[in-house]
Amino acid sequence: MKKYFILIYLLNGCLFSVFAQKKAEKQEWIKLFNGKNLDGWDIKIAGENLNVNYKNTFRVEDGMMRIAYDQYKTFDDKFGHIYYKTPYSYYIIRFEYRFQGEQLAGGASWNVRNSGVMLHSQSAKSLSKGQSFPVSLELQLLGGLGKGERHTGNLCTPGTEVYMNGKIVTDHCTDSHSKTYHGDQWVKAEAIVYGDSLIHHIIEGDTVLTFEKMHIGGGFVSQDYDWKQAKIDNGAEWIKKDGQPLKEGYIAMQAESHAIDFRNIELLNLKGCTDPKASNYKSYYKESDNKSCTYRKK
Repeated sequence: MKKYFILIYLLNGCLFSVFAQKKAEKQEWIKLFNGKNLDGWDIKIAGENLNVNYKNTFRVEDGMMRIAYDQYKTFDDKFGHIYYKTPYSYYIIRFEYRFQGEQLAGGASWNVRNSGVMLHSQSAKSLSKGQSFPVSLELQLLGGLGKGERHTGNLCTPGTEVYMNGKIVTDHCTDSHSKTYHGDQWVKAEAIVYGDSLIHHIIEGDTVLTFEKMHIGGGFVSQDYDWKQAKIDNGAEWIKKDGQPLKEGYIAMQAESHAIDFRNIELLNLKGCTDPKASNYKSYYKESDNKSCTYRKK
């Protein structure tokens, strides 16, 4: 009988351990966009003050975050971004996007079916009033033009630089090897971000681009579109940061003259408590933040 109770005790212990492990493995995705309003997001459009939603560019309809231009007559270089309130360093972000209709008059030819999601971005409130783009790493989104190839999930680097295959990349934009997505179809995109060490761009489940050693530097865009041309008032301060690792930042959806919809914008934080004894431990965390650990009272 004693052996029987010992066996039951051990089995219960094993079951509890398995249950606890499964519970710890549950991924806690955060809905950055609630599908109802733009709570938790800041808007910054070139030439406008913070959170002035010029001509209702950013809006919510039918559970989608929409970037629309139906109240514009012409684009007038009103480049804009909408920034989530919280900066992150280690995370996975996933979302769906689709381009809509024709480009607004006045937009540059390279902005046809062109948008993006800015990663490790400076905050909305830190932008100069006339600034067109934030210092960031852009997961560039491009739609097909009806014929030929046009990759999406590319990388553009306003004020930043990265390495690929052990070599520094000096080009402002780098193409991925994704498929081309024509028309107004929904496309699933994802980025896996590990601080300043590594980022993967994923389109429809396929890893299409990988880069590493992200840092500030390389000028802003080019000699023809430098800090001054981009209407950045504190360009000298950014230049002093040349080579500084880009470890974290904000996430922003881009508006640059072609209507686009976003939905199901979700984030899995990969930074947190890595102490297995803590109640908020997650085995999938890639970066420790043990100051955040919580423990059950005995």
